[in-house]
Amino acid sequence: MLDERIRRGMATQLAARRRRLEAGEQSLGWKVGFGAPQAMRGLGIDRPLVGHLLQSAVVESGHKFSFPAFAKVALEPEIAVYLGTGLDDGADAAAVRAAISGLGPAIEIADVTFPPSDGPETILAGNVYQRAVILGAIDERRAGAELTGLAATLSVNESAVDVPENLQANTGPIIEVVAMVADTLAAMGESLAAGELIIVGSIVPPLFPETATSLTYTLGEAAPISVNVA
Repeated sequence: MLDERIRRGMATQLAARRRRLEAGEQSLGWKVGFGAPQAMRGLGIDRPLVGHLLQSAVVESGHKFSFPAFAKVALEPEIAVYLGTGLDDGADAAAVRAAISGLGPAIEIADVTFPPSDGPETILAGNVYQRAVILGAIDERRAGAELTGLAATLSVNESAVDVPENLQANTGPIIEVVAMVADTLAAMGESLAAGELIIVGSIVPPLFPETATSLTYTLGEAAPISVNVA
């Protein structure tokens, strides 16, 4: 059963999504935020928050954003999970693995327009701060969320940033995260569809640049992707 704050916030968010789809925009998929244990404790929630992604949010690698366009910009290197088949609520681990057709790198650009202390309902109604996303190549050899040997590198202004060896340390297990998204959407009368993707949360704590910043992210054998803020 969903926390009523989550239910109300999701209802507001999904109503806005439906209006944009009816106006001609296309669904890309979903995003997960506040999945780290400390973040969930801070909000008093028992599951990460789910937002939506539209095709119009996609920008090319190397895109430059400007500080005045944001209240507080956040950069999040993430793993994108691509779905070959849809999922409903109650899917077990085997069904989730079978639905995942590949993995790839993603950088989410978020805008913390109001503080997290405003609570999960407000965060969800605002689509969990989502503003844009950069996507890299899909590695279909990682179907089923196969992470064996998968590593990531991250640099800010050409200086390396430590990335945990366990790429799920900050997000929780990918299989569980995808199942959670399916369950949350089902509770709201929505579902995960074939062809959609999920960005499952930042593999490191979100980065909040205060000066000109260039972030470059590599996941596995995919070509690096990057974003600039000035």
